Amino acid sequence: MPRPIELWYWPTPNGWKISIALEEMGLAYEMKPVNIGAGEQFSPAFQAISPNGRMPAIVDPDGPDGRPLSIFESGAILQYLGVKSGKFYPQDPRGKAEVDQWLFWQVGGLGPMAGQTHHFRQYAPALIKDQRQIAYGVRRYTDETHRLYGVLDRRLADRDFLAGDYSIADMASWPWILPDHQGQSLDEFPHLAAWMKRVGERPGVIAGRALGEALRGNLAASGRSAEAARKVLFGQRAR
Repeated sequence: MPRPIELWYWPTPNGWKISIALEEMGLAYEMKPVNIGAGEQFSPAFQAISPNGRMPAIVDPDGPDGRPLSIFESGAILQYLGVKSGKFYPQDPRGKAEVDQWLFWQVGGLGPMAGQTHHFRQYAPALIKDQRQIAYGVRRYTDETHRLYGVLDRRLADRDFLAGDYSIADMASWPWILPDHQGQSLDEFPHLAAWMKRVGERPGVIAGRALGEALRGNLAASGRSAEAARKVLFGQRAR
């Protein structure tokens, strides 16, 4: 029997990518919580797995050569899991290129830009008293996220999924579409809205999105615990 993959995880959009993939692919896994609000991502033990000090990361005890293999960065993890399972990641050159370009679009564009939108719209107001100091950041990243929603909407106008069949590209982008947190309305993007519903109704997506939900805290909240978590998460410098 294959041993379960260790999923080093916290319930955030980047974490959901991998929990969704593991559920969709039917791979056995064991969640290893990494409390990012408490700074567990900076522990030497975790950084031995994820040198960037960010989750998610995985450890496959049954790597390709029979030895344990650790992988960090969500895009690399998705590719590895797709190859290991033989699911949702075509290996013919044309199909692979189609998936890869949308996977990297999410990793390099949608994720970082939507993440900055979250920061300036949700968290910065609790950090900076003079809201005029964050107004440009709010506008800049909200507008860029709107543009990226438009890219998806155009792409999905004549297809059900981003790269032909349902794939790891869809698993990567779906968790990052959070219009209520990003100052957006899906009413403007009907093809994106239909895709969100289509993907969101899949049992594997439902299960992966729900993983560890009780662990989540509200980083935008008032109070000492939320303030302490913000100090851990924001403003980190090289150690």
